Amino acid sequence: MNKKRIFTPLRALLAALAVVVAPQILAADAVPAPDPRDVVPDQMPNFIPYGAPISAQRAQAAIQAAAAEAAHRGWPLNIAVVDSGANLVAFLRMDGAQLASISIAEHKARTAAKFRRPTKAFEDGLQNKDYKYMLTLDDVIASRGGIPLVEDGKLIGAIGCSGGTGSQDQVVCSAGAATINK
Repeated sequence: MNKKRIFTPLRALLAALAVVVAPQILAADAVPAPDPRDVVPDQMPNFIPYGAPISAQRAQAAIQAAAAEAAHRGWPLNIAVVDSGANLVAFLRMDGAQLASISIAEHKARTAAKFRRPTKAFEDGLQNKDYKYMLTLDDVIASRGGIPLVEDGKLIGAIGCSGGTGSQDQVVCSAGAATINK
């Protein structure tokens, strides 16, 4: 038998193995990047003390500002305001707003109050950082459009908007939050 005929297929086999196995060997030797979730911050993130609950009058003012922005843009939305304990204080379903978004607007407001952060933080964590663990947290909604209402450094409530795209909900909620968050 000809040695050249034996060695040619053997060389091809070794070359193919090198292409498949070498990257795995190199990857096994590589140092994995540190997980950013393992970083221990010196201070508590999103630590906003809870304050007295928002009054019905101020909740209505936030809703009216949000509704004015939504109407100006032609976006019929549902708008909810909760107090510092995440209890519903005021709600508006604009004419023609999507029925399914009633509970979503309330959920966004409750999440923003309970977790003391905008719901966009959860959306960013899932979409940009792949923090799937957020899905295991009770009462989370990972969709923008929920904003805490902070007065004198204390959380007095939150506003939630739903019925449009996330960015539309966020714009309208920001207008409502601006009546409190200055």
